[in-house]
Amino acid sequence: MIRNQQALLQFPWSQYCCIHLQYPPSPRSYNSPPSSLLAQCGLTRRGQRFLTSIVTTETTDPSAANRKIRKFVASSPKYVSLSTLTHLLSPSSTHPDLAFLTLPLYIGITGAPWFSWNSKLIADVIALQYKQGLCHEAERLTSETVTRLCSKERELVSFYSDLIDSAGKLRSEQGFFIACACLKQMISKSSSSSMYVKTRAYGSLIRGFCMMGLAHEAESMINEARCLGPSVFIYRCMVEGYGKLGLFDQVLRIAAEMEKNGFVLDAVSSNVILSSYGMHGDLHGMNLWVQKTARLGVGISIRTYNSVLNSCPTVIALLQDLKTCPTSMKDLMEILQPQGEGYEASLVQELIGSPVLNQLVEWNALESELDLHGMHLGTAYLILLQWMEELRRRFTLEEYQMPVKFTVICGVGKHSNVRGNSPVKTLVKALMLRTKSPLRTDRTNAGCLVAKGRAVRDWLSLC
Repeated sequence: MIRNQQALLQFPWSQYCCIHLQYPPSPRSYNSPPSSLLAQCGLTRRGQRFLTSIVTTETTDPSAANRKIRKFVASSPKYVSLSTLTHLLSPSSTHPDLAFLTLPLYIGITGAPWFSWNSKLIADVIALQYKQGLCHEAERLTSETVTRLCSKERELVSFYSDLIDSAGKLRSEQGFFIACACLKQMISKSSSSSMYVKTRAYGSLIRGFCMMGLAHEAESMINEARCLGPSVFIYRCMVEGYGKLGLFDQVLRIAAEMEKNGFVLDAVSSNVILSSYGMHGDLHGMNLWVQKTARLGVGISIRTYNSVLNSCPTVIALLQDLKTCPTSMKDLMEILQPQGEGYEASLVQELIGSPVLNQLVEWNALESELDLHGMHLGTAYLILLQWMEELRRRFTLEEYQMPVKFTVICGVGKHSNVRGNSPVKTLVKALMLRTKSPLRTDRTNAGCLVAKGRAVRDWLSLC
């Protein structure tokens, strides 16, 4: 491990930026926020090797890490450098002990010929500096950004909004409240009459307070901004804010107020409420809400599947071992039925009774495709079991025209925490192997499994 992290502030980095960096004696890790807030950033294999080389550096020469960083930035394509930086900035980073590398890596990237400045990226960097206790560096970066944007009111309010969002995801209280104070100052300036500025600022403040678990403060802010009128965005923020606190009476009150003011309860708002119940393990509440939305005609989507199945402990436990998890819908339901008063089984029944599968699958005589993109592991598992059941049913119909080819699209893991390592593809291959499926990885597309139609029919007639 690097023995002197303060070496990263020394001479080599002055070639890229005039900021004088001072790192703490040891990197500070931070607590990850709830999974609903986790950023999805795929770390490339090249980025992984670079971070591993930093971790394994054993040297008394403090310039060794500097050289590695400079060489990495100079020799890497744009997407590799940026995805590595984004990974370090993410609350879900698998290398929280290397967070001290974020600023020198960012400074190195700013010197690359392809670099284009944007407020979101610098806001992420500043928020992490505050989280690490590096207030001097955070304030200096903030000051430089404000100087850059001082004559552009809309861009400045966007920057502070980005900073609130970044600090909220990292639970960085200092960075959050500093950004809040700056936005409030912009709102109160008598010269600022821009409705855009006020709407964006109030919206960011309300969302930020909800992210930080300060839903009551957020509602006070709504009363202050009443002149701007209600919006679906604000109501969703409030539902999520109270939901994180487990205040479901308040969640339902906000949902009722939303409908009273003429905003139709849609799938997105419904899924936010479902996630709130799931966050607190309230499967009974989830059941009641799913049944209510069904009566209201609110459609079930893949996000609904994700929200529900991420909250089902039995399903999550089963997927810990892909060698023993059920390979048919019947076997799965037999396991779920006795669990937790049958709430998990009831939720799964609500999901499989929806038309989601038919919306996902392309049924035609030439090729039938099942696309698993955007699905969390539990969702991909249930959809795959549904697909197998539906194919069995269709093969028994005389009028069913069997496709020449079947394709299951898994992806290759571009959006996984480690780029190229797809948990969904691993799941699909494991189930296909256990059921002796003819589906195999496509030679022309590693993100797909393919098989001939007749082979799939013969397989499902036996398994």
